[in-house]
Amino acid sequence: MIGNHYKAIVIGGSAGSFQVINKILSSLPRDFELPIIMCLHRLRHVRNGFVEALNIKSNIEIKEPLDKESVKKNSIYLAPANYHLGIDIGNTFTLSTDELTNNSRPSIDILLQTASYVYRQKLVGILLSGANRDGASGMQKIAEKGGMTIIQDPKDCLIDTMPTSALKLTPIDYVLNTDAIIALLLALDKSVKEGMITEKI
Repeated sequence: MIGNHYKAIVIGGSAGSFQVINKILSSLPRDFELPIIMCLHRLRHVRNGFVEALNIKSNIEIKEPLDKESVKKNSIYLAPANYHLGIDIGNTFTLSTDELTNNSRPSIDILLQTASYVYRQKLVGILLSGANRDGASGMQKIAEKGGMTIIQDPKDCLIDTMPTSALKLTPIDYVLNTDAIIALLLALDKSVKEGMITEKI
């Protein structure tokens, strides 16, 4: 199922996912091709410190996107505190302060669902450790649109409610521990780059 046609990666996580995200980001090369868009549950009214902490380990600068900003390759984005982050037709970000979804803002479901409509079968969705069901219906939408679905192995999670909820709702392509998720992302990056070389030839 690894191919070179993918256009974006979305990652959702909550309680217990911070260390996993740090390990993933520190393992990706500086020239990782696909954009990575993350929605991580965080304190609503604390706007500073979270991105900075993630950037310490990441080889690619992480930024909080602005409304209507374009999604770019070789970039990592994080949903800002207290804003829902979505993807709009035209490959741009949308920010909103609409009502909480799954008691969360930002909502993982909103990011995954909107990204699935834009990227369809060219999307990779990853759901990590977490204590509620946010992200489960988003993963279902990605699967319905033909994208790749990955969850952190519940046995590898600090809190397994989030990936377990997704697994109960829809068939998942890959159930992987952290190291295996990293290996798959590196293989995906290699495939994308090889495809770019082939296109140039």
